[in-house]
Amino acid sequence: MLTDTVSPMARASGRGSHRFPVDSGEAEIRWEGARATLLLNGVESSCLDADHPEVLEFEYMQHLTCALDTARPAPAPVRALHIGAAACAVATAWARTRPGSRQSAVEIDAALAAVVRDHFPIPRSPEVRIRVGEGREVLDSTRPSSLDVIVRDAFADGRVPDQLRTVEAASSARRALRPAGLYLLNCAHGGGADARVDLAAVLEEFDIVASIQDPKVGRSGRRGNVVVVAQAPADGADPIDMDDLDRALRRLPLPARATRGADLIAWIAGARPLTDESIGRGPAGD
Repeated sequence: MLTDTVSPMARASGRGSHRFPVDSGEAEIRWEGARATLLLNGVESSCLDADHPEVLEFEYMQHLTCALDTARPAPAPVRALHIGAAACAVATAWARTRPGSRQSAVEIDAALAAVVRDHFPIPRSPEVRIRVGEGREVLDSTRPSSLDVIVRDAFADGRVPDQLRTVEAASSARRALRPAGLYLLNCAHGGGADARVDLAAVLEEFDIVASIQDPKVGRSGRRGNVVVVAQAPADGADPIDMDDLDRALRRLPLPARATRGADLIAWIAGARPLTDESIGRGPAGD
């Protein structure tokens, strides 16, 4: 059950902006009625409706949810790991639509985690546990075959940290997932960011891979989000139906499509995956 932890100040005003110092700079929460947008150093990071947290404002979050709903229809509960917590909008939405779920959200910024817990209506542990830590270290230490879904949504200065983009990171995700579990990645593309590198790494470890992106973003015509959907179903486990995913994406307020198969391979042609060795990461994360 969701517990309303919105600050009395924000609830009373119903609108306004409140700023907080955090480890990575400054967090700002902008309230418009029951809807709060979290900005980190001036960049929109998350948005949550305190009255209807199951309604996700950001398009990429809608894409993540379409993928999960296709593979494992609601209200089936899930065990999920979110690498990159921000305002825990996705975890909170899934807690509302999937009662009994157990989710952990990893946030490297301890001060931000405290602000978010105090000012957003996030369910308490064990429904949603906010854990302070570095995402790759948590991923590597996750018990094998313990999760239904992993969401990678971590950014630092607008870029995904390299240690979360390597083949070894994808291997850790696959090991932590149960048969037919989903690895969902929010990637930046355009403006110096290349989501094709993330896809190349995921394709080394997962059997079923697709991407979801605006065509203009895919052409690097503008910077935006690319969502990667990856699965490695074991014998006897049902794979995600990409045709069903396509239909779900087309029903969104802003319809989208999944890129897969030969079209996906053509899009990432020439992209080379990162490895721990190539980014200078040693066996122990040095």
